[in-house]
Amino acid sequence: MKHTINELEDIATQVRRDIVRMVHACQSGHPGGSLGCADFLTALYFEVMKHNPNFSMDGKGEDLFFLSNGHISPVFYSVLARSGYFEVSELATFRKLNSRLQGHPTTHEGLPGVRIASGSLGQGMSVAIGAALAKKLNKDNSIVYSLHGDGELQEGQNWEAAMFAPFNKVDNLIATVDYNGQQIDGPTEKVLSLDSLQAKFEAFGWQVITSDGNDMDSIIKALLLARSLTGKGKPIMNLMSTQMGYGVDFMMGSHKWHGVAPNDEQLANALSQLSATLQDY
Repeated sequence: MKHTINELEDIATQVRRDIVRMVHACQSGHPGGSLGCADFLTALYFEVMKHNPNFSMDGKGEDLFFLSNGHISPVFYSVLARSGYFEVSELATFRKLNSRLQGHPTTHEGLPGVRIASGSLGQGMSVAIGAALAKKLNKDNSIVYSLHGDGELQEGQNWEAAMFAPFNKVDNLIATVDYNGQQIDGPTEKVLSLDSLQAKFEAFGWQVITSDGNDMDSIIKALLLARSLTGKGKPIMNLMSTQMGYGVDFMMGSHKWHGVAPNDEQLANALSQLSATLQDY
C-alpha cells in the first residue's frame, strides 16, 4: 500500500472538512452524499487507481474515473485538489461566478480531472462503457471506474447500459453504486423501490461484489478484489453501503441533507467533529 489505512482515513476526514466548508461558504450544494462517499473517493484516488494529475483528456495508459451522480461535486473537487490536479486554494471558489468548480462538474471550464459533464443523472454508466470499449480498441489495459447514486438508478438509461456491458464483455469496467437508500425526495424505498440491486445486476450478467463504503479497509479490499476480477468476461459492480452525511452526526442517515447547506452554527458543530489532518484551504 502507498498509504496506511490510518493515513487514508485522515485524508478522508480532511476531505469532509472541505465539503462542509465549501457548501457553507456559498450556501448551496449537496453535502450528504458527498460526505458519504469521501472514504471511497479517497481510497480510489490515493491508493487504488493508476492515474496522472498531469491531466490529459485522452487518458491513454491510465485508469479513468467518471462521476455519474454529479451533484456530489464537493467531494470530487476536494479529492482532485488534494491529489494534485489543481491548487487546493481553488476550492474556495466553489459555485462562485466564473469559477471552474460549478455545482455540477462540466468540461468547458477545463478543470483538470473532469472528463464529462454530469449534471443530468443516469448517463455516467453509458459514458464509462464507451471509454472502456475505447481502451479495448486501443489495446490499453487500464481500467475504467464509475460512481452512481442508488436513486439515480431509477433513470431508465442505466438499465440499457447494464444490459449492454455484459453482452459486449466490457470486463475492464468497475462501477460502484453509493447504496445509501436516500434521495432528494426521501428514502428510495418510498420514492421508487430498487428491491435487490445485487439480484438485478447478477441477472444482467455482472460480477457483483459488496462493500462498506464508510470503512476504509472494506473499501480497499473491495476495490482490489474488483481489479482482480477484471479481464474475465464480465463488468464488475461494487454495491457500496454508505450513510448519507457520514462523519457529521446531525447529517447522518437523513435525506434532508441531500442538498441543504449548513448555517454558521451547524458548520462549527460539523468541524468540531472533523479534526483537521491537513491544511484547510
